[in-house]
Amino acid sequence: MLPTSLPRLAAAAIIGLTLMSTQSAGAMDYPAKPITLIATFPPGGASDIVARTVAEPMVKILGQPVIVDNRPGAGGSIGAAAVSRAPADGYMLVLANSSPMSISPFAIEKSPYDPVKGFTHVFNIGATPLIIVANPKAGLNSVADLVKAIKAKPDFQFGSGGPASIGHIVGEMMKTELKANMTHIPYKGGSLMVPDLIAGTIPIGFDVSTAYVQLVKGGQLKALALTGTRRSELLPDVPTIVEAGFPNLVSENYFGISAPPGTPKDIVDRLHKAFTEAVALPATKKKLEETGVVIRPMSQPEFTAYVAKQAKDWEPAVRASGAKL
Repeated sequence: MLPTSLPRLAAAAIIGLTLMSTQSAGAMDYPAKPITLIATFPPGGASDIVARTVAEPMVKILGQPVIVDNRPGAGGSIGAAAVSRAPADGYMLVLANSSPMSISPFAIEKSPYDPVKGFTHVFNIGATPLIIVANPKAGLNSVADLVKAIKAKPDFQFGSGGPASIGHIVGEMMKTELKANMTHIPYKGGSLMVPDLIAGTIPIGFDVSTAYVQLVKGGQLKALALTGTRRSELLPDVPTIVEAGFPNLVSENYFGISAPPGTPKDIVDRLHKAFTEAVALPATKKKLEETGVVIRPMSQPEFTAYVAKQAKDWEPAVRASGAKL
Protein backbone atom coordinates (compact mmCIF):
# COMPACT_ATOMS: atom_id res chain seq x y z
CA MET A 1 0.00 0.00 0.00
CA LEU A 2 2.81 2.42 0.89
CA PRO A 3 4.48 2.44 -2.55
CA THR A 4 1.19 3.04 -4.38
CA SER A 5 0.37 5.99 -2.08
CA LEU A 6 3.63 7.80 -2.81
CA PRO A 7 2.61 9.02 -6.29
CA ARG A 8 -0.58 10.39 -4.79
CA LEU A 9 1.36 12.21 -2.08
CA ALA A 10 3.76 13.60 -4.65
CA ALA A 11 0.87 14.78 -6.83
CA ALA A 12 -0.79 16.46 -3.85
CA ALA A 13 2.47 18.20 -2.97
CA ILE A 14 2.89 19.44 -6.55
CA ILE A 15 -0.67 20.77 -6.59
CA GLY A 16 -0.12 22.52 -3.24
CA LEU A 17 3.11 24.11 -4.44
CA THR A 18 1.42 25.17 -7.67
CA LEU A 19 -1.43 26.84 -5.76
CA MET A 20 1.02 28.61 -3.47
CA SER A 21 3.05 29.75 -6.46
CA THR A 22 -0.09 31.02 -8.21
CA GLN A 23 -1.21 32.93 -5.12
CA SER A 24 2.25 34.47 -4.65
CA ALA A 25 2.41 35.46 -8.31
CA GLY A 26 -1.05 37.01 -8.06
CA ALA A 27 0.01 39.10 -5.08
CA MET A 28 3.23 40.14 -6.84
CA ASP A 29 1.26 41.22 -9.91
CA TYR A 30 -1.22 43.20 -7.82
CA PRO A 31 -2.66 45.53 -8.86
CA ALA A 32 -3.11 44.56 -12.49
CA LYS A 33 -6.14 46.81 -13.02
CA PRO A 34 -7.79 49.88 -11.46
CA ILE A 35 -8.98 49.66 -7.84
CA THR A 36 -12.40 50.92 -6.75
CA LEU A 37 -12.65 52.84 -3.49
CA ILE A 38 -16.23 53.12 -2.22
CA ALA A 39 -17.16 56.38 -0.49
CA THR A 40 -20.23 55.71 1.64
CA PHE A 41 -21.64 59.24 1.42
CA PRO A 42 -22.43 61.60 -1.50
CA PRO A 43 -19.93 63.83 -3.33
CA GLY A 44 -18.81 66.88 -1.41
CA GLY A 45 -19.13 65.33 2.05
CA ALA A 46 -16.35 64.39 4.46
CA SER A 47 -15.96 60.79 3.28
CA ASP A 48 -15.85 61.85 -0.36
CA ILE A 49 -13.25 64.56 0.29
CA VAL A 50 -10.95 62.19 2.20
CA ALA A 51 -11.42 59.36 -0.30
CA ARG A 52 -10.47 61.54 -3.26
CA THR A 53 -7.53 63.05 -1.40
CA VAL A 54 -5.90 59.70 -0.63
CA ALA A 55 -6.86 58.15 -4.00
CA GLU A 56 -5.24 60.87 -6.12
CA PRO A 57 -1.56 59.91 -5.66
CA MET A 58 -2.12 56.15 -5.81
CA VAL A 59 -1.67 55.85 -9.58
CA LYS A 60 1.98 56.86 -9.18
CA ILE A 61 2.49 54.63 -6.15
CA LEU A 62 0.70 51.48 -7.34
CA GLY A 63 0.84 51.99 -11.10
CA GLN A 64 -2.96 51.77 -11.28
CA PRO A 65 -5.61 54.39 -10.49
CA VAL A 66 -7.84 54.20 -7.44
CA ILE A 67 -11.30 55.28 -8.61
CA VAL A 68 -13.71 56.72 -6.06
CA ASP A 69 -17.27 55.39 -6.39
CA ASN A 70 -19.92 57.11 -4.25
CA ARG A 71 -22.51 54.65 -2.93
CA PRO A 72 -24.46 56.49 -0.24
CA GLY A 73 -27.48 55.36 1.72
CA ALA A 74 -28.58 53.76 5.00
CA GLY A 75 -25.94 55.43 7.13
CA GLY A 76 -23.15 54.29 4.83
CA SER A 77 -24.13 50.64 5.16
CA ILE A 78 -25.04 50.20 1.47
CA GLY A 79 -21.51 50.96 0.29
CA ALA A 80 -19.92 49.06 3.17
CA ALA A 81 -22.06 45.98 2.55
CA ALA A 82 -21.03 45.94 -1.12
CA VAL A 83 -17.37 45.73 -0.11
CA SER A 84 -18.02 43.14 2.59
CA ARG A 85 -19.57 40.89 -0.10
CA ALA A 86 -16.97 41.62 -2.80
CA PRO A 87 -14.27 39.16 -3.92
CA ALA A 88 -11.25 39.22 -1.61
CA ASP A 89 -8.84 40.24 -4.36
CA GLY A 90 -8.02 43.82 -3.34
CA TYR A 91 -9.86 45.48 -6.20
CA MET A 92 -12.77 46.85 -4.16
CA LEU A 93 -12.13 48.83 -0.99
CA VAL A 94 -14.22 51.07 1.24
CA LEU A 95 -13.33 54.32 2.94
CA ALA A 96 -14.18 53.05 6.41
CA ASN A 97 -15.56 55.63 8.82
CA SER A 98 -17.56 55.82 12.01
CA SER A 99 -21.05 55.77 10.48
CA PRO A 100 -20.94 52.42 8.62
CA MET A 101 -18.49 50.75 11.00
CA SER A 102 -19.49 51.98 14.47
CA ILE A 103 -23.11 53.10 14.17
CA SER A 104 -25.15 51.62 11.30
CA PRO A 105 -24.64 47.96 12.32
CA PHE A 106 -26.51 48.72 15.57
CA ALA A 107 -29.28 50.73 13.92
CA ILE A 108 -30.25 47.96 11.48
CA GLU A 109 -32.36 45.08 12.75
CA LYS A 110 -30.29 42.57 10.82
CA SER A 111 -27.02 44.17 9.81
CA PRO A 112 -25.71 42.90 6.45
CA TYR A 113 -22.21 42.72 7.87
CA ASP A 114 -20.19 42.49 11.06
CA PRO A 115 -18.10 45.69 11.36
CA VAL A 116 -15.04 43.75 12.50
CA LYS A 117 -15.25 40.23 11.02
CA GLY A 118 -16.97 41.38 7.84
CA PHE A 119 -13.85 43.19 6.58
CA THR A 120 -10.10 43.15 6.45
CA HIS A 121 -9.21 46.49 8.00
CA VAL A 122 -6.14 47.73 6.18
CA PHE A 123 -5.09 51.26 7.01
CA ASN A 124 -6.01 54.09 9.37
CA ILE A 125 -5.89 57.57 7.84
CA GLY A 126 -6.89 59.67 10.83
CA ALA A 127 -9.83 61.30 12.55
CA THR A 128 -11.65 64.60 12.87
CA PRO A 129 -14.11 65.95 15.43
CA LEU A 130 -17.70 66.80 14.65
CA ILE A 131 -18.86 70.37 14.41
CA ILE A 132 -22.07 72.06 15.50
CA VAL A 133 -22.82 74.72 12.90
CA ALA A 134 -25.56 77.32 12.69
CA ASN A 135 -26.95 79.77 10.19
CA PRO A 136 -25.24 83.12 10.98
CA LYS A 137 -28.63 84.87 11.10
CA ALA A 138 -30.10 82.41 13.61
CA GLY A 139 -28.84 84.49 16.54
CA LEU A 140 -26.79 81.60 17.90
CA ASN A 141 -23.26 82.57 18.86
CA SER A 142 -22.47 79.85 21.39
CA VAL A 143 -23.63 76.51 22.73
CA ALA A 144 -25.19 78.44 25.63
CA ASP A 145 -27.32 80.35 23.11
CA LEU A 146 -28.23 77.04 21.48
CA VAL A 147 -29.32 75.53 24.81
CA LYS A 148 -31.58 78.52 25.47
CA ALA A 149 -33.10 78.25 21.98
CA ILE A 150 -33.72 74.52 22.34
CA LYS A 151 -35.45 74.95 25.70
CA ALA A 152 -37.55 77.82 24.37
CA LYS A 153 -38.85 75.88 21.37
CA PRO A 154 -40.29 72.37 21.96
CA ASP A 155 -39.68 71.14 18.41
CA PHE A 156 -36.28 72.74 17.80
CA GLN A 157 -34.84 71.25 14.61
CA PHE A 158 -31.33 69.94 13.96
CA GLY A 159 -29.95 68.46 10.78
CA SER A 160 -27.44 65.70 10.12
CA GLY A 161 -26.00 63.73 7.22
CA GLY A 162 -28.74 61.12 7.58
CA PRO A 163 -30.44 58.64 9.91
CA ALA A 164 -27.88 56.90 12.12
CA SER A 165 -25.08 59.14 10.88
CA ILE A 166 -22.59 60.13 13.55
CA GLY A 167 -24.06 63.65 13.51
CA HIS A 168 -27.53 62.23 14.19
CA ILE A 169 -26.30 60.21 17.16
CA VAL A 170 -24.41 63.14 18.72
CA GLY A 171 -27.50 65.33 18.23
CA GLU A 172 -29.59 62.72 20.03
CA MET A 173 -27.00 62.60 22.81
CA MET A 174 -27.36 66.36 23.31
CA LYS A 175 -31.14 65.97 23.30
CA THR A 176 -30.81 63.39 26.09
CA GLU A 177 -28.41 65.56 28.08
CA LEU A 178 -30.81 68.51 27.92
CA LYS A 179 -33.90 66.36 28.44
CA ALA A 180 -35.42 68.41 25.65
CA ASN A 181 -37.55 67.83 22.57
CA MET A 182 -35.52 68.19 19.39
CA THR A 183 -36.64 67.19 15.91
CA HIS A 184 -34.10 65.46 13.72
CA ILE A 185 -34.02 66.48 10.04
CA PRO A 186 -32.05 63.82 8.14
CA TYR A 187 -30.33 64.52 4.82
CA LYS A 188 -28.81 62.12 2.33
CA GLY A 189 -25.32 63.27 3.24
CA GLY A 190 -23.89 66.36 4.90
CA SER A 191 -23.21 68.08 1.59
CA LEU A 192 -26.96 68.13 0.91
CA MET A 193 -27.60 69.71 4.32
CA VAL A 194 -25.29 72.68 3.69
CA PRO A 195 -27.60 74.65 1.33
CA ASP A 196 -30.45 74.47 3.87
CA LEU A 197 -28.14 75.61 6.66
CA ILE A 198 -26.94 78.58 4.61
CA ALA A 199 -30.50 79.43 3.57
CA GLY A 200 -31.73 79.21 7.16
CA THR A 201 -34.19 76.41 6.42
CA ILE A 202 -32.82 74.63 9.48
CA PRO A 203 -31.08 76.49 12.33
CA ILE A 204 -28.25 74.06 13.16
CA GLY A 205 -26.51 70.93 11.97
CA PHE A 206 -24.29 68.27 13.52
CA ASP A 207 -21.75 66.82 11.11
CA VAL A 208 -18.14 65.77 10.60
CA SER A 209 -16.09 68.97 10.49
CA THR A 210 -14.08 68.14 7.35
CA ALA A 211 -16.41 69.83 4.85
CA TYR A 212 -17.16 72.88 7.03
CA VAL A 213 -13.80 74.52 7.74
CA GLN A 214 -13.86 76.81 4.71
CA LEU A 215 -17.59 77.56 5.12
CA VAL A 216 -16.95 78.74 8.67
CA LYS A 217 -13.85 80.72 7.72
CA GLY A 218 -15.79 82.35 4.89
CA GLY A 219 -18.61 83.40 7.21
CA GLN A 220 -21.27 81.33 5.47
CA LEU A 221 -21.86 79.32 8.63
CA LYS A 222 -21.25 79.92 12.32
CA ALA A 223 -19.41 77.24 14.30
CA LEU A 224 -20.68 76.84 17.85
CA ALA A 225 -18.39 74.03 18.99
CA LEU A 226 -16.14 71.18 17.93
CA THR A 227 -16.53 67.83 19.66
CA GLY A 228 -12.83 67.27 20.31
CA THR A 229 -10.95 67.78 23.56
CA ARG A 230 -8.57 70.37 22.10
CA ARG A 231 -9.21 73.42 19.98
CA SER A 232 -8.49 73.10 16.28
CA GLU A 233 -5.55 74.98 14.78
CA LEU A 234 -7.77 75.61 11.75
CA LEU A 235 -10.58 77.13 13.80
CA PRO A 236 -8.83 78.37 16.96
CA ASP A 237 -11.72 80.63 18.01
CA VAL A 238 -14.20 77.76 18.10
CA PRO A 239 -14.55 76.25 21.61
CA THR A 240 -14.51 72.54 22.29
CA ILE A 241 -17.64 70.81 23.46
CA VAL A 242 -15.87 70.30 26.80
CA GLU A 243 -15.43 74.06 27.18
CA ALA A 244 -19.10 74.43 26.31
CA GLY A 245 -20.03 72.21 29.24
CA PHE A 246 -20.87 68.94 27.50
CA PRO A 247 -17.92 66.55 28.06
CA ASN A 248 -20.15 63.53 27.38
CA LEU A 249 -20.47 64.65 23.76
CA VAL A 250 -16.76 64.33 23.00
CA SER A 251 -16.58 62.34 19.77
CA GLU A 252 -14.74 61.99 16.52
CA ASN A 253 -15.15 60.38 13.13
CA TYR A 254 -12.30 58.21 11.89
CA PHE A 255 -11.33 57.48 8.30
CA GLY A 256 -9.56 54.36 7.10
CA ILE A 257 -9.28 51.83 4.31
CA SER A 258 -10.94 48.41 4.56
CA ALA A 259 -11.12 45.47 2.19
CA PRO A 260 -13.34 42.37 1.97
CA PRO A 261 -12.80 39.63 4.55
CA GLY A 262 -10.15 37.10 3.64
CA THR A 263 -8.06 39.46 1.52
CA PRO A 264 -4.59 37.84 1.21
CA LYS A 265 -1.94 39.22 3.54
CA ASP A 266 0.42 40.05 0.69
CA ILE A 267 -2.21 42.32 -0.85
CA VAL A 268 -3.10 43.85 2.53
CA ASP A 269 0.58 44.60 3.16
CA ARG A 270 0.92 46.12 -0.32
CA LEU A 271 -2.08 48.35 0.25
CA HIS A 272 -0.97 49.37 3.73
CA LYS A 273 2.45 50.36 2.40
CA ALA A 274 0.94 52.25 -0.55
CA PHE A 275 -1.53 54.26 1.56
CA THR A 276 1.21 54.98 4.10
CA GLU A 277 3.28 56.49 1.27
CA ALA A 278 0.29 58.43 -0.07
CA VAL A 279 -0.64 60.02 3.25
CA ALA A 280 3.01 60.91 3.94
CA LEU A 281 3.28 62.93 0.72
CA PRO A 282 3.44 66.67 1.56
CA ALA A 283 0.58 67.53 -0.82
CA THR A 284 -1.72 64.82 0.52
CA LYS A 285 -0.83 65.57 4.13
CA LYS A 286 -1.52 69.27 3.56
CA LYS A 287 -4.92 68.62 1.97
CA LEU A 288 -5.99 66.33 4.81
CA GLU A 289 -4.81 68.71 7.51
CA GLU A 290 -6.52 71.67 5.81
CA THR A 291 -9.84 69.88 6.26
CA GLY A 292 -9.16 69.14 9.92
CA VAL A 293 -8.09 65.50 9.65
CA VAL A 294 -5.55 64.56 12.32
CA ILE A 295 -3.37 61.89 10.70
CA ARG A 296 -2.79 58.86 12.93
CA PRO A 297 -0.55 56.13 11.54
CA MET A 298 -1.28 52.62 12.84
CA SER A 299 -0.19 49.13 11.96
CA GLN A 300 -2.79 46.93 10.29
CA PRO A 301 -3.47 44.92 13.49
CA GLU A 302 -3.72 48.15 15.50
CA PHE A 303 -6.29 49.53 13.09
CA THR A 304 -8.34 46.33 13.30
CA ALA A 305 -8.34 46.58 17.10
CA TYR A 306 -9.28 50.27 16.88
CA VAL A 307 -12.29 49.53 14.64
CA ALA A 308 -13.45 46.89 17.12
CA LYS A 309 -13.13 49.27 20.08
CA GLN A 310 -14.96 52.07 18.27
CA ALA A 311 -17.87 49.76 17.46
CA LYS A 312 -18.02 48.57 21.08
CA ASP A 313 -17.88 52.15 22.42
CA TRP A 314 -20.60 53.50 20.11
CA GLU A 315 -23.08 50.62 20.42
CA PRO A 316 -24.72 51.78 23.72
CA ALA A 317 -25.21 55.35 22.43
CA VAL A 318 -26.72 54.12 19.17
CA ARG A 319 -29.16 51.80 20.92
CA ALA A 320 -30.07 54.49 23.47
CA SER A 321 -30.77 56.99 20.68
CA GLY A 322 -33.42 54.78 19.11
CA ALA A 323 -31.95 55.45 15.65
CA LYS A 324 -33.22 52.96 13.06
CA LEU A 325 -32.38 52.22 9.45
